[in-house]
Amino acid sequence: MKKSLLALIPAVLLSLGLSACKEKEPETFEVAVVTDVGQLNDGGFNQGTYEGAVAFAQANNMTYKYYQPANGANATDNDRIAAMNQAIENGAKIIVTPGFLQYAALADVSSKNPEVKFVFVDGWIDNGLGNNVTAICYKEEESGYFAGYGAVMDGYTKLGGTFGGGGTNAACNRFALGYVQGANDAATAKNLGLGAIDVRISFQYGSSFSASNELQTQISGWYQAGTEVVFSCGGSMLQSVKSAAAEYKEQGAMIIGVDVDQAAESEQVLTSAVKGLNPSVQKVLGEWKEGKWDTDLAHKLSNLGAADNATGLPTAEGSWRFKTFTVAQYQALFDQVKNGQVTISNEIAANMDNALAWEAENAILPKLHIRYE
Repeated sequence: MKKSLLALIPAVLLSLGLSACKEKEPETFEVAVVTDVGQLNDGGFNQGTYEGAVAFAQANNMTYKYYQPANGANATDNDRIAAMNQAIENGAKIIVTPGFLQYAALADVSSKNPEVKFVFVDGWIDNGLGNNVTAICYKEEESGYFAGYGAVMDGYTKLGGTFGGGGTNAACNRFALGYVQGANDAATAKNLGLGAIDVRISFQYGSSFSASNELQTQISGWYQAGTEVVFSCGGSMLQSVKSAAAEYKEQGAMIIGVDVDQAAESEQVLTSAVKGLNPSVQKVLGEWKEGKWDTDLAHKLSNLGAADNATGLPTAEGSWRFKTFTVAQYQALFDQVKNGQVTISNEIAANMDNALAWEAENAILPKLHIRYE
């Protein structure tokens, strides 16, 4: 009897060993997000995109993971390629890539992996991308318009805006263009005089969308000179603007956030020029899951705006910090934009880091005195 029990031990151990090996098989992650420059929890573009992917994956009982390219703000195309390839090695069936900087890596990896689908957020479609890529872009000029309009209607007359991308990022440029149009139209609605609204615009710092001592010093100088609210348009640049605003909290310095509701970042955030990153990512992933890729998504660009509830301002109680501009007034304006009764130009210059471009805007927006820096 003892001999038979001893004989069983190796078999039992082998069985346990095989079971343990099975449990250690690498986990696969079906839905992947490869982040743009900056951190995942940047309170902005990366975070909004990832939250949409997570919400979709959880609702559909799918696994998910994010991949942050090496070297942070200095990430290269090769770093992004490596991150995408790692996602594919880990079993990704669809990869969401936020940010225009992803293009070169996306073109390379998508062409070599036709079985994997890719969502290019804030992107475009051209001949360098195949049928396994779909893109989402937004009418940022609408969100910028709402923010500028609301600030002036609320009584602010000294505005600022610092924009990432060095003047070549189309999304930031559209935000900027909408911002000044909204401010001008609100000043017109209030019957203010010519040049009544002072606006400082700069693309000087934040070409990589990162925080910096130089940016903080610049914005501190603006607040010190009387600027009341600054539109922080570019990822981690918000951290510099927050620090600058904190220095002038007693004089009422305020901030306008971007991409997602950034009210939780600081009590000095007046509002945020948002775009529907979370719901639009969920929408596209849902269409993919429903088998609509070939008919609705392959090699197509979805340009989303107020008509799709993809642009606007957050209206939750903790996010609405305007004192006199009401949610009802905003909703009426939103409906006018949504229905096409208010038109907002998105005719941006090739490079908005250009004094001549802003001189031209000054000429057609008579209620503003734009100071380009």
